[in-house]
Amino acid sequence: MRILVTGGAGFIGSHLSEELLRRGHEVWALDDLSTGRIENLKTFERNPRFRFIEGDVMDASLVHGLVARCDQVYHLAAAVGVKYVLENPLRSLITNIRGTEVVLEACAEHRRKVMVASSSEVYGKGVSVPFSEDDDRLMGPTHKLRWSYAAGKTVDESLAQAYYQQYDLPVVIVRCFNTCGPRQSSAYGMVIPSMVQRALTNQPILVFGDGQQSRCFSAVHDVVRGVLMLMDSREAEGEVFNIGSDEEITVLELAQRIKRMCRSDSEIEILPYDRVYGHSYEDMRRRVPDLRKIRRYTGFRPQISLDQLLETTIRDHCEQMSISCPVGVATA
Repeated sequence: MRILVTGGAGFIGSHLSEELLRRGHEVWALDDLSTGRIENLKTFERNPRFRFIEGDVMDASLVHGLVARCDQVYHLAAAVGVKYVLENPLRSLITNIRGTEVVLEACAEHRRKVMVASSSEVYGKGVSVPFSEDDDRLMGPTHKLRWSYAAGKTVDESLAQAYYQQYDLPVVIVRCFNTCGPRQSSAYGMVIPSMVQRALTNQPILVFGDGQQSRCFSAVHDVVRGVLMLMDSREAEGEVFNIGSDEEITVLELAQRIKRMCRSDSEIEILPYDRVYGHSYEDMRRRVPDLRKIRRYTGFRPQISLDQLLETTIRDHCEQMSISCPVGVATA
C-alpha cells in the first residue's frame, strides 16, 4: 500500500513513517519543514519505498495530486507546541484549519481513508477527569490566544465529522495526549525534551506554573501502534478516540524524576506562567485520558511506562549531544 503522511518529517510523523515502512508499505511524507526536520528521517530516508516531498499542506493542487496517487492518508501536518502557537497565532490557526480542509477535500474526491490528528487541547478547561470523548468541553475566552490551538483542532474535528456524515468519507479522529519520545525537539516548548536537555547540561530545570498541574505523557511508539490499530478497524470510522497513557504525574514530580535519572546537579526553578507566557495564559490542572473507548474498539493498552519513556528520551539526547548516558539505575 502507498501511504501519504502529512507532517511526515515531524516528531510523530517520522515515527509513523518509519513504522509503516517496517510493515512493508510505501510511504510518501509531505512536510514544509517549518517545525519538521530532515534529521528526523535519517534512519530511513534512503529506503527505496520512502519518498520525501517538501511542500505546504495548504497547497491544494499539490495535496490533491499526492492523495490521488496514494491509497491511504495520515494527516499530522500542523503547528505544534505552546511556544510556537503563542508566537505565531494567525499562522497556526490558518495552517491547522485550512490544511485539514485541503486534505479532507482531496480524500473525499479520491475516496481515500484518512486519519486526522487532533489533541487533548480540545477539552480546554474541562474538570471532568478522566476526559472522555463524549464530554462537553469548556474553552477560555477568545481574546486569550492560548486557546486558539484548541479552537483550531475543534474545527478540524468538526470538518472531519461533516465529511464523514455528508460524504461517507472513511475518517478516524485521534486525540493525542502529550506524546513524547526520541526525536522530539525542545524548541517549541515541549516539556520533557526541554527538561532533559537542561538536566544533562546542569542548567536549571524550569517548571512553569506551580508545578502541581498533572499530565499523562505518552510514548510515541505506543501512539503510533494505537493509530495503526484504529486505521485497521472499519468500526472506528467516523469516531473520535483518545490515545496515550493514563499514568499521571505532576510537572514538579516529572522534573524531580528527570533530574534523578540524569544524575544531574541542576536546580529546579519554578516560574509563574505570567513570567513565561504573559498574563493572558491559562492552563488546566489535570489532563488524563479515558482510554476505555480505544480499548473497546481495538484492544489497545499503553505498553511503555513513564520511566521507560524517559530513559529512551534521555538516551536519545545523549546520543545527539555525543555524551555518555547516565541513565540505567537511578529510576526509582
